[in-house]
Amino acid sequence: MNSNTFRMPAVVLLATGAVALLTAPPASATGGTPAGGEGRAGAVVLRTGLDVGLLNKTVHVPLKATLNEVSAPATAEKTALTVTLDGVEGNKPVSVLNATVATSKATADRTGAEAEVNLAKARVHVPGLPLLSLIEVEKVTSKAVCEAGKKPVASANVLGTVTALGKKVTLSAGGPTKVEVPGVGTVSMELSGTETTSTTAAAAALRLKVAVNPLNLNVAQVDGEIVLAEAHCESPKGPAPTTKAPEQPGQPDIKTQTGTGATSGSGAGPGGTADANLAETGGGSLTPFITGGALTLLALGGGALFLTRRGRAQ
Repeated sequence: MNSNTFRMPAVVLLATGAVALLTAPPASATGGTPAGGEGRAGAVVLRTGLDVGLLNKTVHVPLKATLNEVSAPATAEKTALTVTLDGVEGNKPVSVLNATVATSKATADRTGAEAEVNLAKARVHVPGLPLLSLIEVEKVTSKAVCEAGKKPVASANVLGTVTALGKKVTLSAGGPTKVEVPGVGTVSMELSGTETTSTTAAAAALRLKVAVNPLNLNVAQVDGEIVLAEAHCESPKGPAPTTKAPEQPGQPDIKTQTGTGATSGSGAGPGGTADANLAETGGGSLTPFITGGALTLLALGGGALFLTRRGRAQ
């Protein structure tokens, strides 16, 4: 298993005034179009924004971490996340997430942008509860697709069984599902949040609001939010690229000619051919009449010559 390990010293955090609750930014879609004509996409397997209160000190340690956060084009496949907080659990690494599958992928170009997250057999822990999982899920997925010239689409799914604080729960799309364990705390789970605009899409498979009181391993209180399987995208700027059919080489530009049409300045008889075409052979519309007259005159001349010769012979 791969792991990401973060160390967050409480003294440094207090020196910077970071004692307020760190809430993770929600998966949301915003307007606008990206510069450069290309789409944008991003994905994250897990995002935490927790405030950890220590038992033996008036200290609050923010726990803000992410697993497999990528921006297009990129892919991540790490399956474990541990965080080390000074003064928590004996300064030992806190296992926040362990999973058999934890992948995030984002792609983007001028034709579109897409982000996808897959998480399977996952267990989420918080400081002070090393043996009891905050939540266990069989499979969660989220996907955001922004194609050029099309309406963006977002989807999120939680598949299989879900267990929170050791209790099997049934999630509802109608609103948050709350699990409370006396002496431990409460977890409120919101299922499959998606949002789309004309150019953006965002999805978060599961959002947890955490409030636990472990009173164990120097941890008095843990509050905040955890998001599983978050994906978002933004459409490319401008219309979708079009593909023009290539012209066929060597094809002549042929226009069909008819015998009933007429061109400017000339005419054609019914069933005949346009005068412009007859000009190639020297013919015209008066040619038949001229030819007929010539033949008639020739016949008359021949007959007169025959009668004259016969009269002289007598």
